[in-house]
Amino acid sequence: MQKKIWLWLLSLVLAVGLAACQGDQSEDETPEQNEDTEQQEENGDESSGEETESGEFEEVTLTDKSDTEVTVEEKPEKIVSVIPSATETVFAVGAGEEVVGVSEWANYPEEVNDIEKVGDQQLNIEKIVSLEPDLVVADLNNADDIEAMRQAGLNVLVLGAQNLEEVYKDIELVGQATGHMDQATEVIEQMKSDVTEVQNAVSDLSEDEKKRVWIEVGPELYSGGEGSFIDELINLAGGVNIIGDQEGWPQVSEEVVLEKDPEVIITTYGYYMDDAVDQVLTRDNWQDVTAVQEEQVYDLHSDVLTRPGPRLTEGLKELAHSIYPDLVE
Repeated sequence: MQKKIWLWLLSLVLAVGLAACQGDQSEDETPEQNEDTEQQEENGDESSGEETESGEFEEVTLTDKSDTEVTVEEKPEKIVSVIPSATETVFAVGAGEEVVGVSEWANYPEEVNDIEKVGDQQLNIEKIVSLEPDLVVADLNNADDIEAMRQAGLNVLVLGAQNLEEVYKDIELVGQATGHMDQATEVIEQMKSDVTEVQNAVSDLSEDEKKRVWIEVGPELYSGGEGSFIDELINLAGGVNIIGDQEGWPQVSEEVVLEKDPEVIITTYGYYMDDAVDQVLTRDNWQDVTAVQEEQVYDLHSDVLTRPGPRLTEGLKELAHSIYPDLVE
């Protein structure tokens, strides 16, 4: 079972990398899209989705991460969320009571354990339709299932953050679509406060004092390079990503890691595999690595470091504490 979970986690990480590449293809259009959004807001074509003072939900039209306009006419009473990061976002903004279906891999918050499951990597579209949701919250990683759900007549809002700024935008989208914009704003403000706290704590580090960091999202040596939120978190935490010169989510050779000689190693799979830290510390070829010699190897829960959702800044704080325990509480 642990192996199955680990393989799914690894495939999700790779899917995130693919989504990042797809996102790069649309970056050239961003200024124009931003202008269109600003124009819509000026014309009143896009509302906040928040309830009015009388408690009534105002119809809202949003452009989601699949570049599709999604109109929510009434406040959703039944929501299905088909990927864990999206589920965490829905609950974080206060719409958890409306959730009637989640993916097999959803494990946070605890309430999801009692909610109907609608599949894992391969969604059960028939099951989702039977739940009669007013809104399905998905992610770019759901790939072909998105179109299948839309063809089945479901109203699907697609997320797909690749960095913290996009996580904030995803939270805002969900807040608008569910009528919980006030709560969404609070979540975003708290996340930004977490970032500021960490940045202030490490702000006096000189370039020479910044530690070289290797984050290992799998024993097969996958990690996040330039353009990934893993790389962003390392930089915000005052570290230097040893594969910051590579893009996306590459599989790195052992020789590269040994050559870069990380001073801190973070694993993110201890929740799914036993003795993750010991596995690193006892690798035959790694005994000369500074992090191994000084036993600066730590395991952090994958969900707060590899899910682009509202707990990502919790992961940032844990990461910064692991790198600089004397600076970050």
